Amino acid sequence: MDLLEALANRRSVRSYTDTKVDKVIIEKLFVAATQAPSAMNSQPWAYAVIQDAAILKEYSDRSKQFLLNSLDRVPQLNKYKAAFENPDFNIFYNAQSLVIIFAKSEGLHNAEDCCLAAQNLMLTAHSLGLGTCWIGFARPFLNLSEVKEELGIPADYEAVAPIIVGYPQVNPPAVPKKSPEILFWK
Repeated sequence: MDLLEALANRRSVRSYTDTKVDKVIIEKLFVAATQAPSAMNSQPWAYAVIQDAAILKEYSDRSKQFLLNSLDRVPQLNKYKAAFENPDFNIFYNAQSLVIIFAKSEGLHNAEDCCLAAQNLMLTAHSLGLGTCWIGFARPFLNLSEVKEELGIPADYEAVAPIIVGYPQVNPPAVPKKSPEILFWK
């Protein structure tokens, strides 16, 4: 699969099989992710993986509760209230793996660098027949000091990219993309 094909066909997957992604494959994803450019070659990323189904379920439930408790402070979340209240809704879509890309918090462009690494990871996963989906809803919860402590994540690291990885049950169809909006060209 060439790069342009991967860019055109990669989709966020929200339906997975029960097959666990092998450690060797996830390590390949990390190798690809670390090929991303970074400001001043800082390479500020670090990774964590959760494949324990009980922990994923618990963190989904706790994330939903955290988000429900945040509705007053973040009114944009109100349109998702019914989903957060639904006990059957799993924010990780029952994927077998959650990969989290963390950034060292002291760098000037570390979060952006980790986003570049995340794109490499997701494109590589797609090329290997895996599905991915960036789970933004998990990020605030994963950055709570108590959660970082539970996971053994140093306090000076910030969760930037929580990405579920798994074998897709269905490959979502392509959705039309907008034409580029060019604001300036001289």
